Amino acid sequence: MTSDGQLRRVGVLTAGGDCPGLNAVIRAFVKTASAHFDWETLGILDGFEGLLFPDGIRPLAEDDVRGILAHGGTMLGTSNRCNPFAVRQLVDGEEQLVDRSAEVLARIKELGIWALVVIGGDGSMRIGLRFQKLGVPIVGVPKTIDNDLAATDVTFGFDTAVATATDAIDRLRSTAEAHHRVMIVEVMGRDAGWIALEAGLAGGGDVILIPEIPFHLDRIAQAIAERSQHGRSFSIVVVAEGAYPVGGAPLAQKRVGPEGFQRLGGVGVWLAEELANRTHYEVRATVLGHIQRGGTPTAFDRVLATRLGCAAAWLVGQGDFGKMVALHGSQVVPVPIEDAVRTSKRVPPAGDRVMTARYLGVSFGD
Repeated sequence: MTSDGQLRRVGVLTAGGDCPGLNAVIRAFVKTASAHFDWETLGILDGFEGLLFPDGIRPLAEDDVRGILAHGGTMLGTSNRCNPFAVRQLVDGEEQLVDRSAEVLARIKELGIWALVVIGGDGSMRIGLRFQKLGVPIVGVPKTIDNDLAATDVTFGFDTAVATATDAIDRLRSTAEAHHRVMIVEVMGRDAGWIALEAGLAGGGDVILIPEIPFHLDRIAQAIAERSQHGRSFSIVVVAEGAYPVGGAPLAQKRVGPEGFQRLGGVGVWLAEELANRTHYEVRATVLGHIQRGGTPTAFDRVLATRLGCAAAWLVGQGDFGKMVALHGSQVVPVPIEDAVRTSKRVPPAGDRVMTARYLGVSFGD
């Protein structure tokens, strides 16, 4: 309650790419805000876009979040196309980047929002941090299947993405063995190889290619040939979308995403063609794409998302703003958002996961 007896209003939004567990965070935050703090929660639709349009807000009570714990996606919608500080729109017939942050600030004031909870990845956290510096009390909740957000050991959504990719590898293994083929599985992750590495380990991949370790095509072909010499008539290659050969660069689709970010993709098909020219095997590529983002979250992600949602509510209640809730070991702790976005969390090339894979005979093509 405020000093005049009015309910305090807290806004919550999901921004950036979707991932499993978003609804679990929303549910946990709303239930905690209602039961323990007696706040009114306003759901902001489609990321920051909801603060730029009159119909972009919906009240959230406990009844509204019942039954959503296991649902994929986000009941609030999301968008990775709206940075209020650089909105793409037509000006005099030309597309330009327009700063509409003042409109967002005015809308927040108009709605009487006391604090804003931003559930998102590094891009969303950077936007939240900019609003924090403009006077908006911000609390962040880390979300990305890529697991590349610094200051937290793991982000929710990552475990589900790895489980989905592992299941795909398991299924492709049987058809690869039956037809004596090389099966290439392209997974998401952008500039970080966490999904490829962990799914590759879990699925028994023979070659794992990640952005942190540029590869040589001939060495991949050599690894496949050596398997053949030892009676292995098939191979599984797991490749991150951002992986690239020595001296090369990540492949990107022609379309360019928000704020000029390239949409990575295509390395799996390219690699299949290159390996087909270097080996006598049939080579097939499967691109998992957005199925890694969808579907029911794993138990781990449901629990982690729930813990983070509750912790975010308590941070707001304590007035500890400019912070992001993070998992450190087994504990959820607050960390400065600035620490979370200072650098991207990449796979250590000499880390224990990579070394474990090497001990098992996995090739990284280097």
